[in-house]
Amino acid sequence: MKYVADLHIHSKFSRATSREMVLDTLAYWAKIKGIQLLATGDFTHPEWLFLLKQKLQPTGNGFFRLKNIVPSENGYLESLPLSTQDVSFILSTEISFIYSKNGKVRKIHILLLAPDFESVEKINQKLSGLGNLRSDGRPILGLDAKAFVKIVADHCPQCVVIPSHIWTPWFSLFGANSGFDTIEECFEEMTPFIFALETGLSSDPAMNWKLSSLDKYSLVSNSDAHSPSKLGREANVFDTEFSYSGLVDAIKTKDSDKFLYTVEFFPEEGKYHYDGHRKCDILFSPRESLQHNNICPVCGKRLTIGVMHRVNELADREQGEYISLRVPYKNLIPLNEIIAQAIEKTTECKSVWDIYFRFIHEFENEQNILTELELSELMRLTPERVGIGVERMRKGDVKIVPGHDGCFGQISLFADDRHEEETQGQLKLF
Repeated sequence: MKYVADLHIHSKFSRATSREMVLDTLAYWAKIKGIQLLATGDFTHPEWLFLLKQKLQPTGNGFFRLKNIVPSENGYLESLPLSTQDVSFILSTEISFIYSKNGKVRKIHILLLAPDFESVEKINQKLSGLGNLRSDGRPILGLDAKAFVKIVADHCPQCVVIPSHIWTPWFSLFGANSGFDTIEECFEEMTPFIFALETGLSSDPAMNWKLSSLDKYSLVSNSDAHSPSKLGREANVFDTEFSYSGLVDAIKTKDSDKFLYTVEFFPEEGKYHYDGHRKCDILFSPRESLQHNNICPVCGKRLTIGVMHRVNELADREQGEYISLRVPYKNLIPLNEIIAQAIEKTTECKSVWDIYFRFIHEFENEQNILTELELSELMRLTPERVGIGVERMRKGDVKIVPGHDGCFGQISLFADDRHEEETQGQLKLF
């Protein structure tokens, strides 16, 4: 079975998340986005776990479905003829670990997938004595990441441990501010339990392929969504048995007949792709940062070192020198962003969402529109510039001012059009 999986999201109990991050609304938006398997997020939080047990029922394959659907108060969703019964959930959580190791403070986020509530209960019981699980959907624990992996391996070996967004500066495995230089330095003897890594929004697989030490790991991509409309902005596409064991096997083996591809941001659009200082209006490439000794020329403080810089520091290959066994990927732009650029509006304005849901009505879901639909079909709907934008996105014909220091990059599909219009206007005036 071919399906799209988004394995990392958060619930309404995580900080800085939408109140709409509840199961019924998530199921509707998963259907809209074209996602068949969606993470629950935050199973370590007692209140969210209570709701998960109340509203989800096991399907016998390690996944879960909603027992019933409560109508959404969102007018757009109510008008859609959607059945969410073909949206399944996988139990997941993300945990933040802050601890000292080898003379340095480490801050690492780790994603955990579980096959059943029994495993979840075991994990929560072990972790509850180590920190306050109720304080946040993504709890903060002062536990060595290696010790956490050992707990999982000893008590729930069927669970899957995936280091999250491994390159971001502040909270990640390889982050410039608190990370490690190798996986073994972090996990030591527990390293063999790790078989997958999450690339994050600011890197794509090609960047990770520059490190030969990562060849044996599968690279997964997920949305890390904090609001329903962000689901699927990064995701994984499989063609395998639709079960927990089938999913794990596809990720472990990196078989491109089973793990078809990952859906990726253009990494330049991610919030930490380049180096810089947001408040000082400084944006540097890695080379420019090195020319300034990684110091901000405005305030004199250390720059926030981004993902590309950090990848280059640890890389032992040039771009293009890759192993043959790797899962392909597609760089995509969320549909509402394409529409916003096409009509020159902001991404969250009503006119953009009006057009967005008209396209969903016509063409089923966002993944279908972005990756599968014939462009001639897409051009049937107005405005035609949406179809032109999708075509340019598929070709990689985009211009991007890279993201840095917590600011998303500015991506443009129609910059050349504006330049051409301005030039023609100047010629007419002349």
